Amino acid sequence: MIVIRCGTAPVPTLLGERPSVGCSEIPTKDDVNRVLSEVGPGRRLVLCGTDAGLAALLTRLMRTENLDVEIAYVTEDPTPATRAYDLPTGSAAAKLGLRGTAREVPLVRDETGTVLVGEATVTGPDGGTLVGEAYADDDKVFSGETGLLTVRPTPTMPGVRATAARPRRLRRRRWLQARAVQLGTEAGVITRDGVTGRRPVKRTSFYRHTEPWRLVSP
Repeated sequence: MIVIRCGTAPVPTLLGERPSVGCSEIPTKDDVNRVLSEVGPGRRLVLCGTDAGLAALLTRLMRTENLDVEIAYVTEDPTPATRAYDLPTGSAAAKLGLRGTAREVPLVRDETGTVLVGEATVTGPDGGTLVGEAYADDDKVFSGETGLLTVRPTPTMPGVRATAARPRRLRRRRWLQARAVQLGTEAGVITRDGVTGRRPVKRTSFYRHTEPWRLVSP
């Protein structure tokens, strides 16, 4: 087991005596390669950091065919990923990382080969109206205009779910589950796990990868 500390992320006392590796707030390719060269039998990594850091780690594991590595996630406060997978935070997360059991969960990625662990949102430029249409498999999420498209992974099959912002008079949002969510738009600005893209895109898709990842979970 190796603890990965991303940037200045807090490391709970329970993990203080475990072998650890420091890396960038969002681990780079070289950071992950270095960790993989050091991980021993059992192949469990405990990442202390953010959703963006976890997504970067999983992206590299996917690209290097190392998805058999067990991953525990420790963060101080709740995040979209901890909510998506019903994970504890702080010292409780550290305890789970040490003693919990890994299980296979769907791995969600986009067409660029980037993993999504918590939440992706899409708006129009400068946070404006999003124009286009999105589908969750064969079901229409929206067509025309919407304020916000939200995509999240699911801990069980089919793997991903999506919703579009609704008029304020509708209190509940309608979530659609699918294997894949596809968007076509005039211009969409994507924020993946808290990281916003540099330029608008015309198309994007989020879908379940052919292999799952191994999450240490309750």
